[in-house]
Amino acid sequence: MGKRREPRMPIELPVRIFGTDADGKIFSENVTTIDVSQNGAGLRGVRARIQLDEIIGVMYATNKVHFRVKWVGAPETPKQGHVGLLNLTPEKPFWGLTLPCGASDNFQYAGKDRRQFVRVKCSIPVELHPVGQTVIRARASDLSVGGCFVEMPIPLQVNTRCEIALWLGETKLRLKGEVVSTAPGFGIGMRFANTSKQDQELLEQHIANIV
Repeated sequence: MGKRREPRMPIELPVRIFGTDADGKIFSENVTTIDVSQNGAGLRGVRARIQLDEIIGVMYATNKVHFRVKWVGAPETPKQGHVGLLNLTPEKPFWGLTLPCGASDNFQYAGKDRRQFVRVKCSIPVELHPVGQTVIRARASDLSVGGCFVEMPIPLQVNTRCEIALWLGETKLRLKGEVVSTAPGFGIGMRFANTSKQDQELLEQHIANIV
C-alpha cells in the first residue's frame, strides 16, 4: 500500500460505481464503502476488473462524482474485491457527513506506476473534432503530456480518433488524439498521438505551472 496522512471515517455506505473495466466493457455495480474521507474512499464487493488509475463514476444518494482508482486488492486474497479511490473533485460536497480533519490525502499505490506520464488536475477548455461529426466543446479535468480526461455526459466510443484542441492559457494547442477509455455520464480518456517535440514542451510547461 502507500502512506495516507488524511484520517478516514470507517463507515459502510451503499454506493453505485460505473465505468469501463480492464477489458473495455461498461460496468455498473452496487457496492459498499469501507471508509470515506473528503479526498477518497475504500470500497468492498467490487466484481469488475478495474485498472489502476482508471477514472470511474461513483453515485451516493443523488450525488455523483468521479474518482481515480489508486489501488486494487489482489485476487484470491482477503483484499479481493476491495478498491481504493481518490476523489477528483474533493471541493464539492459528496458524502453529506462531518469528516475527520487532517492533511490532504496523498495516498498512492506502492506498486509500479501504470502511467507513463504524470497527470495533474486542471480545468481546460477543449474542442474535439471527430471525423464526420460536429465539433464537441467540453473541458479537460486532468492532463499529462500523453493524454487527458475530457468531461462529457455522452462519451465517444473507445478507439475514436479525432483532433483535440486545448486552450493552454492564451495558446490554442491542436493535437491528434484517440479515445482509450470511457466513463458513461462522466467523459473519456484521450491519448495524444504523434505529438511533436514542440507541442510536448508546451504541455510540459503548462503542467509545470499547474503543479
